[in-house]
Amino acid sequence: QALEDLISEVVKASNRGVSAARNASGEPNWSFGQSLFFSSTVVTTIGYGHVTPLSRSGKIFCMLYAMVGIPLTLVLLSALVERLLVPTIWLLQWLNSRLGHLYQPFNIRLLHLLIIVLILIGLFLLAPAAAFAAIEPDWDYLDSLYYCFISLTTIGLGDYIPGDAPDQPYRPLYKIATTGYLFLGITFMMLTLAVFYDIPQLNLGLLFTSSDETNMEKVRLAGAGLGLQYGAGAAYSPNGDDNIHRQVVRVRSRRDDSPSPEEAPPIKDFQLP
Repeated sequence: QALEDLISEVVKASNRGVSAARNASGEPNWSFGQSLFFSSTVVTTIGYGHVTPLSRSGKIFCMLYAMVGIPLTLVLLSALVERLLVPTIWLLQWLNSRLGHLYQPFNIRLLHLLIIVLILIGLFLLAPAAAFAAIEPDWDYLDSLYYCFISLTTIGLGDYIPGDAPDQPYRPLYKIATTGYLFLGITFMMLTLAVFYDIPQLNLGLLFTSSDETNMEKVRLAGAGLGLQYGAGAAYSPNGDDNIHRQVVRVRSRRDDSPSPEEAPPIKDFQLP
């Protein structure tokens, strides 16, 4: 029982930033750098789980903050991906201008995707892993690469956390820099997925949808009287006819003092000279 009580106290102390491996206490878990790092793991849904709110007010605030912060973070990341797609499309157009007369468009898109993947691996996996391996005393290169992959894929197992080693120098700055890396890495990961799904031959979601059923649903929604227009739904014909002629009927209200059809004056015949 005494051993269990001791272990319980050690766990409680560890949750408050006290190292269980040596008789030393580092910076508190809720310093500004640590709190910013925790906030980033919440809104990016990484969720390492190594630091958690302990008080009731902290748990309530964390839930409210996550409900507001996660959607706004997704909006921010989507906006950043849209901005990054502009130079990405320029790269694709440049490849088409250089290689369009030699290769098929699908092969050029594969080359374009390969370039984006290599940039992702080089700048956001291999290079940061080398930096983490040099900074963290107990991490080798494989551990650092493992941490980068688990973090950028938002798995967040929490078995490796940067900056938690005892006597870590410049811990707040280190945590802030890691937060910036996570945001940039997740943004580029989303960009890579956007480029991947932009290739129809590689978009596995198209295997589970029928184009005919989708187009018929668009026509039904567009003609439901709700004013819904979905892309090409207004120009779609079930018979495959792209040239659709629309008749516009203009209705003009009749004045109160205008004669009805029964009271209309007789039409006189006029003879042309």
